[in-house]
Amino acid sequence: MKIHSLLIYDVFRKMKNIYILLFSLCPILNFGQANVGYTLVDAKMNAIPASATVSTDAIVNYINANFKTDNDKIRAAFYWTASNISYDVKNMLNQNPVETSQEKITNTLKTRKGVCIDYAEVFNELTKKIGLESCIIDGYTKQNGKVATLAHAWTAAKMEGKWYVFDPTWGSGYVDKDKFSKKLNNHYFKAEPSKIIASHIPFDYLWQFLNYPITNAEFYEGKIQINKTKKYFDFEKEIAQQSTLTEIDQLFASAERIEKNGLKNALIVEYYQVKKKQLTYLRQNANIEKLNAVVAEMNEAVVLLNDFISYRNNKFKPTFPDEEINNMIQKPREKLIKCRDEVYKVGSTGTENASNMASIKKSIEANLAIAEEHALFVKNYLSKSKLVRKTMFSKVSWFGIPLN
Repeated sequence: MKIHSLLIYDVFRKMKNIYILLFSLCPILNFGQANVGYTLVDAKMNAIPASATVSTDAIVNYINANFKTDNDKIRAAFYWTASNISYDVKNMLNQNPVETSQEKITNTLKTRKGVCIDYAEVFNELTKKIGLESCIIDGYTKQNGKVATLAHAWTAAKMEGKWYVFDPTWGSGYVDKDKFSKKLNNHYFKAEPSKIIASHIPFDYLWQFLNYPITNAEFYEGKIQINKTKKYFDFEKEIAQQSTLTEIDQLFASAERIEKNGLKNALIVEYYQVKKKQLTYLRQNANIEKLNAVVAEMNEAVVLLNDFISYRNNKFKPTFPDEEINNMIQKPREKLIKCRDEVYKVGSTGTENASNMASIKKSIEANLAIAEEHALFVKNYLSKSKLVRKTMFSKVSWFGIPLN
């Protein structure tokens, strides 16, 4: 009786990434300029050679060679970014959703043009390479009492144990009648979180850097005063915990905070929905990783099962000890039992993988049934005498003629 070998399955493919294309679009207006004494730093950055501006590494090397304190270094980075990049009014609505951070930085340094996310990417990388903790913040703004209908991106950096906010886009100049005019605005350099919240509110209140965050409704109403009747929020602790969380847990926590702070407008709703979709995809990809592990285990079991089938088809030749013969079938059987148990713990892998998931489950069950059948044969075989064992590989007619 010839027993045929079994098929091995391919692994699943992961879901594609979801990209956010909300920011980079908020046009800038002219604001009053704060008087900050950085004349010497600014003058030194005006003298930077063109050869030292081809990359963020080159810019940082120049900064580190000319300035000693973190305060002067971050001022140099802000001044260079705000002074040398022009707002790209023409392409403010034509953003590439799959462009990476590094591609944004490279293109911005090459063209010396960009929108808010480009300013933020350049400044954020300079800040990190200087050696400071920094991040890009996504949110929306309010100008002259009017809430913007487009999203915005800015940055924050931690200096001497305290977070400050930087907006190199708004610090670079202003747009009037679809034309950008350069005018350095120091109001958006090293701004206090409690003050800049009047015009810049993050989608996720974690990045307000406030112990009593304001809600989106309060932002609309201009109620930005500290309200200690609210529950105290230890943002420093929450930010520190970020690095200990998985990407999935970070997204989940962020989505919860966004929802909790009020889905006040379409921008927030869209950003929240993108976060939720990213969370779903990450979870599905994590489940696909688990499923691929199950598939790999099943494939190993199928290889072992095929080896046993070949051995049985060869009438258990060459001869092995009984224990080894039993192990030859028990090992794939146990692997398949494990696969059967684990595959039902995987969770959703997305609708596009639903049919494949069903097929894998069916294959595991089918292979396990075959393994159980062979295991039963081995159990029966090992219980017999050597004389009887020889007859178990052939079907015998009542005439005594073996039929193979």
